[in-house]
Amino acid sequence: MRFLRFSLVLLLGLNGVALADIETNQSDMIKRMKTGGHILMIRHALAPGTGDPVNFRIGDCATQRNLDDRGRNQARSIGNWLRAQGIGSARVYSSQWCRCLETARLLEMGSVTELPALNSFYELTQNREPNLTALRKFIAEQPSGGDLIILVTHFVTISAIADEAVSSGEGMLLKLNEDAPYEIVGRINFRNADVS
Repeated sequence: MRFLRFSLVLLLGLNGVALADIETNQSDMIKRMKTGGHILMIRHALAPGTGDPVNFRIGDCATQRNLDDRGRNQARSIGNWLRAQGIGSARVYSSQWCRCLETARLLEMGSVTELPALNSFYELTQNREPNLTALRKFIAEQPSGGDLIILVTHFVTISAIADEAVSSGEGMLLKLNEDAPYEIVGRINFRNADVS
């Protein structure tokens, strides 16, 4: 058994250490989410394709790229995973894009409020700075000891705020500070968010 472990460490190299760190970090992030004063940014669940059709309109899901059945299952599974960790509810905000709103509702973590600052600027690049300015202002106004906040948004928004790319249905945890900007805690990997 000792030889097997040694061989595994040799095969994985530093990745073996990284895997252990990820597990510890994930456990710490779950504890943080329960104590409040944090924001969980989640990229919408699986929605096949990239961007949106040229006739895209907010409020008209027929003109948008939407979740498929795997995405809907993934969103439900993320909510189930959060509840399994003892996180039963949160203040939930969403981009006005249908795939984000549907993800947010399927989490079943609380009522969902539309927040235009979370809207995508993937194709609407002129909205990048106004959206990010409004989002940073929103984050700065949140109480540093309040309940968990969930923001369901897009790849471009999370990348700009957290300086890290996330896949569909992954999240980034931010810590709210009383007298300073938010800080990045790390990536949340919803391991049990099965999309089969």
